[in-house]
Amino acid sequence: MAARLHLLSARAVQTAGPGFHADGGNLYLRVKASGARSWVFRYRDKATQRVREIGLGPLHSRTLAQARKLAEAMRAAVADGKDPAQLLPRTEAEKRRTFADCAEELIEAKRPGWRNPKHAQQWANTLRDYAFPVIGHKAPADITLADIKAILVPLWAEKTETATRLRQRIEAVLDYAAVHGLCDGARNPARWKGVLDKVLPPARKVAARQHHAAADYADVPRIMAALEQQDRASALCLRFIILTAARSGEARGCRWEEIDLRTATWTIPAQRMKAARPHRVPLSAAALEVLRAAQKMRRTDADWVFPGARGGMLSDVAVSKALHAIAPGVTVHGFRSAFRTWAEEQTSYPRSVTEAALAHVNADKVEAAYQRSDLFERRRELMSAWADFATGTGRVIRLALAS
Repeated sequence: MAARLHLLSARAVQTAGPGFHADGGNLYLRVKASGARSWVFRYRDKATQRVREIGLGPLHSRTLAQARKLAEAMRAAVADGKDPAQLLPRTEAEKRRTFADCAEELIEAKRPGWRNPKHAQQWANTLRDYAFPVIGHKAPADITLADIKAILVPLWAEKTETATRLRQRIEAVLDYAAVHGLCDGARNPARWKGVLDKVLPPARKVAARQHHAAADYADVPRIMAALEQQDRASALCLRFIILTAARSGEARGCRWEEIDLRTATWTIPAQRMKAARPHRVPLSAAALEVLRAAQKMRRTDADWVFPGARGGMLSDVAVSKALHAIAPGVTVHGFRSAFRTWAEEQTSYPRSVTEAALAHVNADKVEAAYQRSDLFERRRELMSAWADFATGTGRVIRLALAS
C-alpha cells in the first residue's frame, strides 16, 4: 500500500505542540519546547541500515509546500541510491566548514555524556596530533580513502592501539558531518567494515611491539650533528625533542606562550600531558639555541614553535621522516629510552630525578606522597649534562661509588 502523504494541514503546522509530527513521505515537522519549528527528512540508509536525519531548515524560511517539494525530490534520490543531502543548497558558512570544525562540534556535543573530562581531551589530542595535519583543513566531502591511509598506515604497526582509536574517531566525525549534510554518509572512507578492512590487517593480528626502537645513546651525538646541518622545522623539532627528552606530541604541540626565555623554562599545560598535569622543562643552552633558530621562521598566522608547512602543527610523520633519513629503523619516542639509559650508565643522578625529567608518574603512592618537589633544579643540571653529551660539547664524568 502506498504511503500516505500530506498529513499536516496548514493550521496544524502553525499550532502543533512540541514533538515530531509526520506529514508522510519521510517529511516531519519538528517543534521544540521553545516553539521553534523546522522541517526534517528522515530515511533509512540502504548501505548502513541506519536512520538518518537531514534538517531542511526552519518553517519561517521554508513553507509547507516547499518542504513537500524538496522531500519528494529527496525520496527519488534515495530510490536511485543517491545522497539526498546533496539536494540541499549549502550556505557559504556550510561550504567553509572543515573536518576540524566538525570534530570540535562533535566533541562539544558528546562532552556532557562523558563522565571523565580526560576522555574529551584524548579525543581532541589524537585528532589534533594525527588527523588535523592531513585533513583538518579539508571539507568532509573532499576527504578520500587516500587521506585516511596517509594518516593510519604510518601508525598501524607501531602504535596500533592509538591508530585504532584514531580511526574510530575520524569515522565518528565524518558520520557527524554526514548527518549535517556535509558529506555522503554511505561512503565514509574511515569505516572499517567494507573499506579499511580491505587495505589494513586487523589490529589483533598486528604484532605488538613491546618497546620503541631506540638509538644507542652513543649514536645520539652523530644524529644531532647531522640534524644541525638542516634548518627545516622537522629537524629543529627533533633536536628539541632529543634535548628535552619530551614526547613527540608535546614538542610538536609546543606554542610560544609556553616558553619563558628569561628563565629558560618550558611549561607544558596539563591538557597536553599524558598524566594530565602541568610539567616544567628546564631548557639547556643547546635547547635555547634551537628556539632562537625557530624564532627566525616564526609565522604571523600561527603560534606553533615548530609549524607545519601550512601553518598548522607539525605532523608526527614529518618528524619521523627527518629521523629516518639519518637513522633508519629508529623511532622518535626511542630517544627517551636513550636518555634514560645514558643517565643510568653515565651519571650518578638518582632515578627520581631521571623519572621526573621524563614526566613519569611515581607508581609508589606512599613515596609519591612524600615527594612534593618536582626536583626542577636537579633536573636543570641533568638536562644541561645531557645536552653537552648530545651535542658533543662536553662529557659527563661518572662519579665513583664508595666501596
